[in-house]
Amino acid sequence: METEAKEIRSYDAFTPTECIRTIGGQIKQFALPSVATPLCMIVEVIMEMMIPLCMARIIDEGVMKNDMETILSTGGIMLVLALMSLMSGILGGVFGARASSGLAMNLRAKMYRNIQSFSFSNIDRFSTSSLITRLTTDITNVQNAYQMLLRIAMRAPMSLIIAMTMAFIISPRLSMVYLIAVIFLAVFLFFVIRKVSVYFAQVFEKYDDLNASVRENVSAIRVVKAYVREDHEKGRFDRAVEELYRLFVRAESFMITNMPVMQATIYTCILTISWLGANAIIQNELTTGELMSLLTYCMNILISLMILSMIFVMLTMSYASAKRITEVIREESDLKEKEVTVKSVADGSIDFDHVSFGYNKTAEEYVLKDIDLHIRSGEMIGIMGGTGSAKSSLMNLIPRLYDVSEGSVRVGGVDVRDYDLVTLRDEVSMVLQQNNLFSGTVLENLRWGNENATLEECEKACRMACAHDFIERMSDGYDTVIEQGGSNVSGGQKQRLCIARALLKKPKVIIFDDSTSAVDTATDAKIRKAINEDIPDTTIFIIAQRIASVQNADRIVVMDDGRISDVGTHEELLERSAIYRDVYESQTGGTGDFDDPFD
Repeated sequence: METEAKEIRSYDAFTPTECIRTIGGQIKQFALPSVATPLCMIVEVIMEMMIPLCMARIIDEGVMKNDMETILSTGGIMLVLALMSLMSGILGGVFGARASSGLAMNLRAKMYRNIQSFSFSNIDRFSTSSLITRLTTDITNVQNAYQMLLRIAMRAPMSLIIAMTMAFIISPRLSMVYLIAVIFLAVFLFFVIRKVSVYFAQVFEKYDDLNASVRENVSAIRVVKAYVREDHEKGRFDRAVEELYRLFVRAESFMITNMPVMQATIYTCILTISWLGANAIIQNELTTGELMSLLTYCMNILISLMILSMIFVMLTMSYASAKRITEVIREESDLKEKEVTVKSVADGSIDFDHVSFGYNKTAEEYVLKDIDLHIRSGEMIGIMGGTGSAKSSLMNLIPRLYDVSEGSVRVGGVDVRDYDLVTLRDEVSMVLQQNNLFSGTVLENLRWGNENATLEECEKACRMACAHDFIERMSDGYDTVIEQGGSNVSGGQKQRLCIARALLKKPKVIIFDDSTSAVDTATDAKIRKAINEDIPDTTIFIIAQRIASVQNADRIVVMDDGRISDVGTHEELLERSAIYRDVYESQTGGTGDFDDPFD
């Protein structure tokens, strides 16, 4: 039950403490610059705050008394203080950049590694566009906020405190003006930030929608153009942008009140201090130099307040991002491995022992219902059924991409939950209908199946997959660069490359999930013949809509609405399965497949 509670927990549920612990845990080797940055900022502020005192001394003891020696010596001290402040500021900037960039690097690495450990059910909880936003925009927000926190968030409060202290030392009565201004602005900022934080929490959800629109449009640009849907996609993008614009305008509408209120407060303080200070000078309660210092501290105090308001707004934005980052980092894979796991797969036998499965643990009805199926090692099994009959869902349980809801799945006589996941998945190859190729050469893509495969092994696998001939005709053969997503090869070529990649693993179980749908029937037959001859001991599953692809299988499983309707050879199913026979007759007549209605 504890795991289920974590699964349904949204990012809004994470407290500031949880976010700080999660984000702060990634500072690690950048702890030293994280400490050095605020120390440098403190030194910078102390040096700056000493300068107004030196100015007061120059005016009161140098200029008023015409003492050039005091002017020069105090001016020299001011120059040293300014240089020390400058050097401290530079070092603070360098250390701050290292600390914030290092935090961002560690966060991205931590998130990416955790995403790689997710099961399919974990991945289903996050959209692709949302994960991209979290890895980019959200982490950038946290990076900027952390740098601001180390530098400005340390500098501004220190400047405010020291300036207030120095002002009260000079004139407690006049400094009460600052105190009243600080209290007024603090209350005002509290209400502004409280209102703005609501809108910023919504902004990042809209970023997800925007990224989803861009990603889908760019990845499917050929489909968009083929169906002349450019205007539709532009409208969809515009709506996402306009919604983002609307939320930012609302947030900014509250934030813009910050500046005029700040400026009005600053000018009011300056006028009040000038008026009261002039009277105090006349009454010999204050010197001219002290008044100049008070006015300088006035600017320091109020500018520090303005900076603090910006920091609070930035932290409000970054808190929304921090919660989204925390959600990904704290997400735990549904697939829990045991402390002691099986490190080898004996053979390719598969047993589905009264298996039921649902994608959602709270679903009232399972996708797969009471599947009881036993396959011997080395068998070729055809899987057929209409769209939505859960053929792929059944196959996803073999390499434990999902865990069963009821029953068990055994590979080589061992429950898949008892295996080391790497061991299990190394022995189960999957060739999907929508397999991806990655940027790189043909050879690099093939070696995803076996990174240590020789060129001869790659060529053999490609011959089995009927891919060798078209690769040889490419400009650079096996060194030809595959563009992103395999856009420079046809659908059939992409599928054959993916089949060759899977064969290179030399697995004990191989699953073809409608993976020859883009190749012609003759090529499909050649691929199946080559696999039968070259890897006879491998258990093969073929999910297909074409009966020609599975009719030579040892057994054919007919799926219907998540259940096994029948199991048998091609000839047996023609005799006793109405579903199979109807589709066979339709296909041999030139039309029809499993999604067509049958009597």
